[in-house]
Amino acid sequence: MKRYLVLANGSVYAGEGFGSTKPVTGEVVFNTGMSGYQESLTDLSYHGQILTFTYPLIGNYGINRDDFESLRPAASAIVAHEIARRPSNWRSQMSLAEWAEKMDLPGITGIDTRALTKEIRERGVMKATIVDEVTPDVLTTLADTTLSDRQVAEVTTQTTYVNPTDGVSIAMIDFGLKNSILRALAKRGVNVTVFPATVDAQTILDTNPDGVLLSNGPGDPESVDGVLPVIRTLQDRLPLMGICLGHQLFALANGAETYKLKFGHRGFNHAVRNLNTGRIDFTSQNHGYAVDASSIVDTKLEITHEEINDHTVEGLQLTNRPAFSVQFHPDAAPGPHDAEYLFDDFLQMIANEKQGVQHA
Repeated sequence: MKRYLVLANGSVYAGEGFGSTKPVTGEVVFNTGMSGYQESLTDLSYHGQILTFTYPLIGNYGINRDDFESLRPAASAIVAHEIARRPSNWRSQMSLAEWAEKMDLPGITGIDTRALTKEIRERGVMKATIVDEVTPDVLTTLADTTLSDRQVAEVTTQTTYVNPTDGVSIAMIDFGLKNSILRALAKRGVNVTVFPATVDAQTILDTNPDGVLLSNGPGDPESVDGVLPVIRTLQDRLPLMGICLGHQLFALANGAETYKLKFGHRGFNHAVRNLNTGRIDFTSQNHGYAVDASSIVDTKLEITHEEINDHTVEGLQLTNRPAFSVQFHPDAAPGPHDAEYLFDDFLQMIANEKQGVQHA
């Protein structure tokens, strides 16, 4: 079935539809990973976005039950150059096209994703729509469409729940939590209580946690400003770690500012330098906003990590409290596991706090 990807600037890419045939509108972005399409499509940080894969063949190892980051697709649609017709992997339970149809997820294949990616790099991310026919009113309708700015409210858990073990207790605020973060903590014997993004500080403190983790999530961090006083209260009482959107919110809570990147960082090959040690890690990233380095001046924050290619802020820590954050995903699902040690650093920070070791 012929379908069309239409960008807000008037560009049209023709291809073949698969999965759901419903029309869809969202922000079109690209991911540079060579694999990991299942994790990416279910990563809630992609909520509301039309996800383009730059790798030319997607779906070659199918879909399995173990690699989901959430229960349903997070992305609004899939854009790919080619979809594998016959996936081959011992864990595969269905093809990507079969899963997309089952999940009512639209997709388009057969387009020049290299040209599309170059256009996004040059023009920046923008609204786009996938339609059956390019009519005169498509661009008008697209221009008149307002994308949601309530992404976190749309994806956060509505109820508090526990991922239980008998180890250290961490309170997680869910802004769009990836399952792989819970798996990384469970592997370390951490007892996690997950709270909605709307939770107040006292509710968390009443559970007597040993530390607090701010999860990843979608959208503009400034649209979640109601949580900033909560973060300030918690970081004064408990060791704290932020990941991705949690990193940006941690920065805002401590007086820094954020801004929207032209086309974001979305992939699993981003080199990040630890400014304290000189160590370089390859990291998994998925974000469209970043912390403004110039806004760190006159705050109690200091920059700990930077992106090697564009020098954006990739890590922060408070100088007066055991609290830090990183823009990338140490859970690395998918991606390299270089930075997974940060979970161990967080647990050591909690242990030091319990033993009364003074924060450096």
